[in-house]
Amino acid sequence: MLLGAIADDFTGATDLCSMLVRGGMRTVQLVGVPGPGDVPPDADAVVVALKSRTAPVREAVDRSLAALHWLRAGGAKQFFFKYCSTFDSTDQGNIGPVADALIEALGCGFALACPAFPTNARTVYLGHLFAGGVLLNESGMENHPLTPMKDANLVRVLSRQTDGTVGLVPFGTVEQGAVAIRRAMTGMKEQGRRYAIVDAVSDAHLAAIGEAAEHHALITGGSGIAMGLPANFRRAGLLKEAGDPSALPPVAGHTAVLSGSCSRATLMQLGRAREYLPVFELDPLATPDAVALAAGALAWTEGKLGATPVVIAASAPPEKVAAVQARFGRDEAGALIEEAMALIAAELVARGVRRMVVAGGETSGAAVARLGVRSLRIGPEIDPGVPWTLAEGSGPPLMMALKSGNFGAPDFFTKAFAMLEA
Repeated sequence: MLLGAIADDFTGATDLCSMLVRGGMRTVQLVGVPGPGDVPPDADAVVVALKSRTAPVREAVDRSLAALHWLRAGGAKQFFFKYCSTFDSTDQGNIGPVADALIEALGCGFALACPAFPTNARTVYLGHLFAGGVLLNESGMENHPLTPMKDANLVRVLSRQTDGTVGLVPFGTVEQGAVAIRRAMTGMKEQGRRYAIVDAVSDAHLAAIGEAAEHHALITGGSGIAMGLPANFRRAGLLKEAGDPSALPPVAGHTAVLSGSCSRATLMQLGRAREYLPVFELDPLATPDAVALAAGALAWTEGKLGATPVVIAASAPPEKVAAVQARFGRDEAGALIEEAMALIAAELVARGVRRMVVAGGETSGAAVARLGVRSLRIGPEIDPGVPWTLAEGSGPPLMMALKSGNFGAPDFFTKAFAMLEA
């Protein structure tokens, strides 16, 4: 194992895995913290996926430290804390507290922070995060049901979550390349700063930042910052070429989409899917019980399962989300949907679904946990940041694509399954 990573949700983990596979690293995603006796998989990179993005801070920190301990014992030479490219986090955490704990455990004193992913329209300029060409707090993320992002200035956002100081490596320095970036970060560490937000508006910037962090014990950010890491290991003679790292065996079976994300991108994808695929929408206001919600959706699938994907969606626009949260409370509403989606996922697999797309980090986490999935071997990329994976665990082999809510082209749901038939 060369790189050991900790991701704060399941779709973010597969996003990172996809980036590493693209760089030539054989990559496996593990679901939850492995047990002390679990043997690390035969892979260049191992990503431990946690459901910690919106967990209580202490719980998120404890899980992350447990994952770090296991990865260190497995021999990882560098560590990565992966969070969302929209820096999803409240003023209480969890990005700052988890990163603080990892820095302390590693004794490294400093880490860069860069969520940029220009391919998916996430850029950082003068410390401000842009999503889709507008400031983060104007992108729709200000309405996120769990982590509303109302400030695009990442120096301010991260400063509210840590007792350390946060600096900035600005665009002008990043433009000068890896040597200038490394020099700037070294200077900040020597000044006693704990973090540096690093600007990035292009893939070339990400590659340079990755090169500059070659000897950092800990890197934090979105998957984009991992773009330059495989080359570091290759230059050091540690990463060997070993065929196609994305090759997966074929899996036959019925097809389905479960969508719990309420992002603009996912809502657009559902709109496109309605033109071609059968879609069932969960209505928690009308049926405020997870078991009953799941039963209604499953009854609807009777006679529909096959090669054409069925789509079951809990995704909703902001006004409907607000109405559900007003009735049940934010956490209770989220738990209701997650439980229903987990029940649906398990029953669909029992009915022969073997190829499944799940949209939304919380929904993906709930589905994967209920299915007993232990690991995901990363396959070919459908859209930037979203690969097909081979899920392995207590049940039958299953092809899964765990999609971050904000990722994917408008035709993602149809494109994903067409790719398996090519």
